[in-house]
Amino acid sequence: MKKLLNLTTFVFIFFIFTIKLFASEEKIKIGLLLPLTGQNQEIGKSVLRAVNLAINKIDDPSLEVYPKNNYDNSEGNFRAAQILYDEGIRIFIGPIFDKNTKDLEKFDDAIFITFSNKIKSDRKNLIYAGVNATSQMNTIKKFVEDNGIKKTICLIPEANFKDEIKKGIVDTKINLKKIFYYDTEPTEITKRIEKITKYSIRKQNLLDEIKRVEDSDDPNKEEKIKNLEKRDTLGKLGFDSIIISDFDESLKSVITSLIYTDVSTKRVYFITLNQWFDDSLLKEESSQNIYFPSINKDNYDSFSKLFYKKFSKYPNQISFLSYDLIGLVYHLARKNNGEDMNKLFNQQNIFKGKTGTFQIKDNLINHVLNFYKIENGNFIKIF
Repeated sequence: MKKLLNLTTFVFIFFIFTIKLFASEEKIKIGLLLPLTGQNQEIGKSVLRAVNLAINKIDDPSLEVYPKNNYDNSEGNFRAAQILYDEGIRIFIGPIFDKNTKDLEKFDDAIFITFSNKIKSDRKNLIYAGVNATSQMNTIKKFVEDNGIKKTICLIPEANFKDEIKKGIVDTKINLKKIFYYDTEPTEITKRIEKITKYSIRKQNLLDEIKRVEDSDDPNKEEKIKNLEKRDTLGKLGFDSIIISDFDESLKSVITSLIYTDVSTKRVYFITLNQWFDDSLLKEESSQNIYFPSINKDNYDSFSKLFYKKFSKYPNQISFLSYDLIGLVYHLARKNNGEDMNKLFNQQNIFKGKTGTFQIKDNLINHVLNFYKIENGNFIKIF
């Protein structure tokens, strides 16, 4: 699964991107800035293959894509952009990582579409196309409102994406009862969850109630005590849903801590962020009945099968997004007759791709997402 393309095949891919099959007065030229060597080369090559599929799907000789290796660093990315810029290219897909966007504002009449999921940049020529926190919170907000959920708390880890989550909350005006922050170190997570859920108070409530019944003259007290002893805590939680803004092992640690503190999916809704259909969650008993926003799974599975059939490899999530971005740029360029390429993302537009619907306005891209639930070891679509 991790083997590289052999040299002959890889050169062939480059060749079919740059060949001019037909003459055309109006060319749509797109620069592609990718890490094709180094630690992240497999990600870059997966994107390159997905772009190949998109070009074949569009099948228009006026579309030309020019890939360049950015060596996965900001200096290499700038040099690659400069070469293509000097050749007249004004719209770029890439770089993949936000760390490589340094100095791109110098190309002030060009547009760079990065795969990062940041919400806003102070650089007007930089477009973030990732599935951002605003898109996800909008989808969660719809679910909460549709289900009459009134008391939602949100847990946000002390991580590098904390500010993005906070901005997504502000932008969507989602109604939250309270926001809590936590340290992602496993032992600290449990301590924090105990405090947030008032576990010690509810635990003491149970002990006090058992003692009260024991000391009472209630003729059914033995039966009542048996029932109480089956419980872990006693008392209301004060919230009816919880948004866990986390991923991977840290997410699982939070869920485990919630269950330990007698907060289960039988009592409240567990909602998290886009998990890209992480199969490991299906195998976790604690992860059942958890909800999350995401791209369209049917389309993702269809794309993955097509990708594997063509390249004998499975794609990553970024390559799935790149497939749509080629179509998006092509659609906007055609709609604007190839004029003012650097203003394509200023106007309000809607584009429906494989990942879902793109909403474009004021140099921002938001995604209209679907909503899923993990149930009985399966991903179930809610809307």
